[in-house]
Amino acid sequence: MAILNIAPTKSGLLTLKRQLAVAEEGYDLLEQKRQILVFELMKRLKQARIVERQVGRILSPAFASLKEATMDTGAAALDRAALAADLNHEVTIGSVHLMGLRLPRVTAKIMPPGLPFGVGGTSANTDMAMKRFGELLPLLAELAELETAILRLAIELRRTQRRCNALSKILIPNTRQTITFIASTLEERERESFVIVRMIRDRLTSPE
Repeated sequence: MAILNIAPTKSGLLTLKRQLAVAEEGYDLLEQKRQILVFELMKRLKQARIVERQVGRILSPAFASLKEATMDTGAAALDRAALAADLNHEVTIGSVHLMGLRLPRVTAKIMPPGLPFGVGGTSANTDMAMKRFGELLPLLAELAELETAILRLAIELRRTQRRCNALSKILIPNTRQTITFIASTLEERERESFVIVRMIRDRLTSPE
C-alpha cells in the first residue's frame, strides 16, 4: 500500500472519503457483475458439452452414411448430386444483451423432409446422409452460438476481474491508508495548535 499524493487538509480528507465511498460502491457492483458472468459462463460451458456430445452421436452415423453413399455411386456422381440439390436451410444471426455485453443468438431452420435428389444416380444411403447431416445444422448453430458467447464472457470476466483487483488491492487500500494518514496529521496539528494557544493564553494571563 502507498500514500496518495494529496495535501493533508480537511477538504482533501472529505474528497478522499467521497472517493472511497464511490470506489467501494463500484467494487460491489463489479463483484456482482463478476459473479453473474461466472454463472453465465459455467452454464454455457455445460450446455456446450451437452451439444458437443449430441453432435458426436449424429456425426459418426452421418459420415458412415456418406461413406456408404460414396461406395454406392462414386464420389464424382455424389458431388454432382450434391450440387444439384435444392436446399432451403435458413440460418438467422441475432444478439442478446447481458450486463452490457452483446452475446450472439443463432438459429437454424432445416428444410422440410423430402427427397432432395432425383430418383436416379443416387442411393438410399445418399438420402440418409443428407438427412443426418441436416439434423446437425441446428446443433452446429447452437454450438457456434455457445462457443462465441463463452469466448466473449471469458474476455469480459477477465476484464472485470482485473478491475475488481485494481479496486480491492490497490485503490481502496491506498485511499483508506491515505485517509488514516491525513486524519492523524490533522489531529496532530490540532493538538499542536491547542498547545500553542494554551501557552499563549498562559503567558497572557500570568503576572509579570
